[in-house]
Amino acid sequence: MKDYDGTDYDGVEAVDGAVGVPDAFQRMWVPYRIAYIESAHNGTPFDDKCPFCVAPTLPDDQSLIVARGEHAYVLLNLFPYNSGHMLVCPYRHVPLYDEATVEEATEIASLTQIAMRVAREASGAQGFNIGMNQGSIAGAGVADHLHQHVVPRWANDTNFFPIIGGVKAIPRLLGDVREAFANAWPSAPSAD
Repeated sequence: MKDYDGTDYDGVEAVDGAVGVPDAFQRMWVPYRIAYIESAHNGTPFDDKCPFCVAPTLPDDQSLIVARGEHAYVLLNLFPYNSGHMLVCPYRHVPLYDEATVEEATEIASLTQIAMRVAREASGAQGFNIGMNQGSIAGAGVADHLHQHVVPRWANDTNFFPIIGGVKAIPRLLGDVREAFANAWPSAPSAD
């Protein structure tokens, strides 16, 4: 096979219509991810478009907020790894977990526990991936606003990363999941 400049390469094959040296990787084209890549969710420094600062200013059904606490709130991930993928965020614009106040960290932990219970009740979740990516170098899509991922898992779902296991099927619409989770969220105890 010849390269574009006419150089002859032995063992070079056409793979998926492209020329290259065969390797062990399979390519999965995921054009739907371009919406995420081209969005403001790219870890750039804080501006007035921080999705986690804007979300609490909108109606819950529009911002996908499931529940609100005093220092933090829970919303569905607009780009979920799995159905019911929730994010627990402080209201305050703070980038790192060690910069959260004790009250924020405590409420993030409490809301995460409740989110797990709600996901089990409303969707039969059998397990969870829970974690934080701290900083853009660690994979945080919105690096300047702290958020914890709560990803429900089931015995027959595909895998945590769609690129590894194949195409990720999200079987429920975000609005339907938000409504089910919000309805299953326990009411705040009364101050009696």
